[in-house]
Amino acid sequence: MCLNGAVSAILCASRLGTGLGTCYRPPMTTQNARLAAQIRSFSDATVVCIGDVMLDCFVRGAVDRVSPEAPVPVLRVVDESFMLGGVGNVVRNLVGLTVSVRLLSVLGEDAAAATVTRHLAALPSVLSAIERDPRRQTGVKTRYHAAGQQLLRVDQEVPHPLSPAFGHRLLQRLPHLLEGSRAVVLSDYGKGVLTEDVVRAVLAQAVPNGIPVLIDPKMKDFGVYRGASLITPNRKELAEAVGQPVHTDTEVVGAARAVIARCDISHVLVTRSEDGMTLVSKPGARPTGEVTHFPARAQDVYDVSGAGDTVVAALAAGLAAGFSLDDAVVLANVSAGIVVGKTGTAAVTMPELVDALRDRDRCRADARILDAERVVQAACAWRGAGLTIGLTNGCFDLLHPGHLSLLRQARARCDRLIVAVNSDHSVRGLKGPQRPIQPESARALVLASLEMVDAVVVFNEDTPIDLIAAIRPDLLVKGADYTRDTVVGADLVMEAGGDIFLADLEPDQSTSKTVSRFLQEA
Repeated sequence: MCLNGAVSAILCASRLGTGLGTCYRPPMTTQNARLAAQIRSFSDATVVCIGDVMLDCFVRGAVDRVSPEAPVPVLRVVDESFMLGGVGNVVRNLVGLTVSVRLLSVLGEDAAAATVTRHLAALPSVLSAIERDPRRQTGVKTRYHAAGQQLLRVDQEVPHPLSPAFGHRLLQRLPHLLEGSRAVVLSDYGKGVLTEDVVRAVLAQAVPNGIPVLIDPKMKDFGVYRGASLITPNRKELAEAVGQPVHTDTEVVGAARAVIARCDISHVLVTRSEDGMTLVSKPGARPTGEVTHFPARAQDVYDVSGAGDTVVAALAAGLAAGFSLDDAVVLANVSAGIVVGKTGTAAVTMPELVDALRDRDRCRADARILDAERVVQAACAWRGAGLTIGLTNGCFDLLHPGHLSLLRQARARCDRLIVAVNSDHSVRGLKGPQRPIQPESARALVLASLEMVDAVVVFNEDTPIDLIAAIRPDLLVKGADYTRDTVVGADLVMEAGGDIFLADLEPDQSTSKTVSRFLQEA
């Protein structure tokens, strides 16, 4: 049998177990891994988008000289491209996430409207309900770029509110679009489609029927959005709405709470650029609490155009697919981090989001693998914060349900769990020359990827006695096949006021037994 087949067979045997009545419980995954698996359900979701559709034009070129007519650069145009803007960019993001979209908007009877229509027709899973008003100008935003920098933006638009007649025509289409949808996005760019009457009518039809309405606001009077499920103001929009500064966490939370109280809005998600996002909820509206701060992910930022559209699109996709609000905000935060690394009004795609979530797990896991000095420093910091520290150790050569059970039991009894892993040299000395099956780097990474593990440290000796002496954990954990007298380091821990915990064992779960069974069968 080849090596890959051998490893697969061992992993399969470890997974299935052999005891009668033993039920395999899959390893606990991190939040990012869980979300990466669950976002496949986006393809079953449908979102209604209502708002101002615009056309984004990008003119790119090179600047080689300054004009002799005035002190301005001369742009030599190389190419020109068009993208959907406004609520159209929300639609693009939802399509990229494989969500079905129903779009309701109004365009003019002009060349820009014809281009918008062609771009919408090219998008799969989009049902466009577009009214055409010959008196309306379709907005165009033209951005001029050179050497990766935006030189100038030119807006061609005449914003004015929809006439009552066109507002009525839009609302007549709404009940049909809402059938089977699971979320509504109102993308308000202040160009006139989302009048007060339209906004209130949408809220009145959707919210009482259990369809959440998410609003990217532009009106300074947030009272227009009264009763909305969630609004996503940026820092500037929030400050203008409440008339107070929003520089600090405390100020942001206070302003969001003021909006919730005045406007009866269930949740306010404040986008704060490099400071991440802050979600503030009406008391009792969210089981995880009223306030959660979501830190931004450090990265290079190339263009923030359309990042707000990506945020509200990812939020709507998550909620429409049945995700909790907290999970949907995580997806929105990750998605925003992707698009600001692109140029133009970019959209996020499903593969990009899955990769980004996996990258976060890899970074998170790597950050949990510490050397002896750093794990002692971490333990000191945790103890200084009043947290209890648990420690367990082992080879963890093939992670099986028995290991997971022990780690769960250990983590349930402490605030922070450190796992000390025998090095390859140490495993060979204990188990023989054919072990370990997996190198120490792989074993440490797998353990560090588990939510119940807070730090992993590799030690080279036969026992972790030196680590235990340095860390002095509050709880030392081993399996019930040990006794308190045979646990290495038990005396040190108990002398320091700590305790020993012997975890219940899963029947027939042992790496050595699994390997032995495999070798006999091979």
